[in-house]
Amino acid sequence: MGAGAAIELTAGERTVRLSSPDRVLFPERGFTKRDLAEYFLAVGDGILRALRDRPTTLERYPEGVTGEHFFQKRAPKNRPDWIPTATIAFPSGRTADEMCPTEVGAVVWAAQYGTLTFHPWPVRRGDLDHPDELRLDLDPQPGTDYADAVRAAHELRALLDEFGLRGWPKTSGGRGLHVFVPIAPRWTFTEVRRAAITCGRELERRMPGKVTTAWWKEERGERIFVDYNQTARDRTIASAYSVRARPHAPVSAPLRWDELDDAVPRDFDLGTMPARFAELGDLHRDMDEHAYSLEKLLERADRDEHDHGLGDLPYPPEYPKMPGEPKRVQPSRARHDG
Repeated sequence: MGAGAAIELTAGERTVRLSSPDRVLFPERGFTKRDLAEYFLAVGDGILRALRDRPTTLERYPEGVTGEHFFQKRAPKNRPDWIPTATIAFPSGRTADEMCPTEVGAVVWAAQYGTLTFHPWPVRRGDLDHPDELRLDLDPQPGTDYADAVRAAHELRALLDEFGLRGWPKTSGGRGLHVFVPIAPRWTFTEVRRAAITCGRELERRMPGKVTTAWWKEERGERIFVDYNQTARDRTIASAYSVRARPHAPVSAPLRWDELDDAVPRDFDLGTMPARFAELGDLHRDMDEHAYSLEKLLERADRDEHDHGLGDLPYPPEYPKMPGEPKRVQPSRARHDG
């Protein structure tokens, strides 16, 4: 397959071996494993900022995007001793040691094994039970597109500002948008998820018929879904600068707010992002300088529940039944069973 002889790449203080560097991972574009590793080196400061000290799941495509893939939660046993891990607990009660990158070499090492997308937890290895990011996922449903997500994102920005919060936007690598809010690590996963639900409900009020928090797809319609369950424990969002497994090799690109309207997500890919990064650097580089409070959002959540009876929403199906959670059953099935 013309994979070529192994090479060595310098990543900071590390030398990382890359076998089969000419293996094509993206046939449509011709991007190889070497291209992938060199891309991660080019955006190294940015992706390391997004991953540093975070337990991280690896989304691996050893044979490229047309081959089989899998999510690797447990850190590979053959990892170098300079890549630390943290023991995370899943909702099932099981645990796993996940790698926690602390240098760019860890990202390049993961690329050696066909890792395209990095899925970091919203916690640091020093405190695994208190997220330091509120992550808001604006997911276009069938019949909607990126432009609809942009309109929701602008309204979300205004909403966050009213609650004394600031968000940093990025493309998902597809049609959607992610907005991350750095927070003080004071609240549990359950509380952070409640804050995300509150943001979603407030967007529903402000953009009726355009935004939804409906968990069941049959109820979402042609609206932007605020995927609040991406803030549940063990749910993650692709990091900034991750490469997504689509034929044209798009990446999750940090944006300025004033870029949203004119941005074309497809233009941010493995080939174009290095030049953008060289010119602009990491647009999210100041995130770690901030740690906002969720108190006002959670006060609104309390009022929603007290005044309007708006409590919890369903969790994903693999989760144990959670306290206060409504019946976890598809509405059409519930009507049929009734």
